[in-house]
Amino acid sequence: MTISSLSAATTTVGGELFKDAFRAHPAGVAVVTAAGPDGPVGLTASSVASVSADPPALAFSVSEGRSASQLAWAGTVVVHLMGAQQLDLVRAFSTRGAPRFTDRMDWELLASGEPLLRAAPWALRCEIAHRVPVGGSVLIAATVLDVRTVAGGGEPLVYHDRAFHRLGPHSRLP
Repeated sequence: MTISSLSAATTTVGGELFKDAFRAHPAGVAVVTAAGPDGPVGLTASSVASVSADPPALAFSVSEGRSASQLAWAGTVVVHLMGAQQLDLVRAFSTRGAPRFTDRMDWELLASGEPLLRAAPWALRCEIAHRVPVGGSVLIAATVLDVRTVAGGGEPLVYHDRAFHRLGPHSRLP
């Protein structure tokens, strides 16, 4: 394929073809939480990416919705990088109307006000640095302030083709 034919192909891409392409691209799973005006808010995200190691920074996007709107305009958030053992939490935060921040979720408010899910293998407390509206979403760049880890976090969790998958020795290629 030549460059010119690639360019021609990309000008006619619709939303469904774009979604199909990303369904075929596995992504790590995170739960992003923040202190909202009416209490803690959170949602599941598969758009989290490392941006910089010096200073530590990451990015994620949120689309329309009550939790997403409150997260997009919070000053700080906690990005929880989830493992396969936290699948129930991930599902709760990805299901519209599902109860969140219940006693059985094992969470606490940090001294800085953000909710922390104690079971997450990694939790990165971040300050929002930039917000960029893109279509019906907001791309958020954040500087990492603190990192918390739980030893033995288990197998990583990825999202691929509308389903959650566990990574481990069974999925390692030679």
